[in-house]
Amino acid sequence: MDESLNRWLSDKGINYILHKHIAVFTVPEAKIHCGHIPGTHCKNLFLKNKKTDQFYLVTIPHEKRLDLKEFRKMVGVPKVMFARLDDLKSILGLSSGSVSPLGLINDIKNKTIFIVDEEVWGADEICCHPNINTETLQIPNSDFQKLIKATNNPIEVKKLPFLEE
Repeated sequence: MDESLNRWLSDKGINYILHKHIAVFTVPEAKIHCGHIPGTHCKNLFLKNKKTDQFYLVTIPHEKRLDLKEFRKMVGVPKVMFARLDDLKSILGLSSGSVSPLGLINDIKNKTIFIVDEEVWGADEICCHPNINTETLQIPNSDFQKLIKATNNPIEVKKLPFLEE
C-alpha cells in the first residue's frame, strides 16, 4: 500500500487488515486469490454522465452485474458510460484494474458521487483494493463508513439494479 494512503488511513483512525496477493484484474481471479478473505468483496465501476462532467464511483458486491440502463434511470441521467482512463487517473489517481472506494481520497475537488449498494454499505466487513490490485483491505463496517465520509464526496446508498445471471 502506498505510504501516503497508509498515513491518511492512520490519521483518520481507520482500522483494517491488509492482505497481500498476486495481481488480480477480474472477479474470477479475485475469487481464486482473495476469496479466502472474510467480508463482502466489492466491484467498483467509474462511470460518467455522457453529457456532463459528473462522475460516479459505483460500488457493488463483486458477484453482481450492474444494470446500466436501470442505473441511469435511477440517477436521472440520459446516458452513462464508463469514464475514460485519463479521467480515472486524473480524478481518482487510479489505473484500470485498481478502481476502489479508496480512490476517493484523491478526488480533492469532490467531482465524484459515491454510489454504494445497500448490501455493501450494510456489510459487517468490506473488502476492497487499497488503490493497487496486489492487496486487499478488510475493513470493519463502521471504519468503512467513516473512511467514505472522510473523503467529503457526496454519498448515496441505494438498492441498485442488477442484471439477472
